[in-house]
Amino acid sequence: MADKTILLVDDAAFMRMMLKDILTKNGYTVVGEAENGVKAIEKFKELKPDLCILDITMPEMDGIQAAKGIKAADSGALIIMCSAMGQQAMVIESIQAGARDFIVKPFQADRVIEAVKKVIG
Repeated sequence: MADKTILLVDDAAFMRMMLKDILTKNGYTVVGEAENGVKAIEKFKELKPDLCILDITMPEMDGIQAAKGIKAADSGALIIMCSAMGQQAMVIESIQAGARDFIVKPFQADRVIEAVKKVIG
């Protein structure tokens, strides 16, 4: 499998660690992490990952604003959103902001991998 790079964005270090564990065990490379939307956009521009997994609820700038910022920097950017709230409105807003998929917390490893494979292979 081609080595695909992923940027993880979540204000909870524990969540980033869980995601990183799931992804690395499945052959993906986590090239960077950020704890808010502002840093997410900076890191995205710097690292140019194949995929960005964004939490929605974060301080400073939420994931939906960050997704818009990332898409503005690179219209081809691939984004998966995640959130503890399975709110339909959030899902719709995420998709409108350019996300390709949506994962609900607590993460189920197989669901995370299914979403990632669907988006970047």
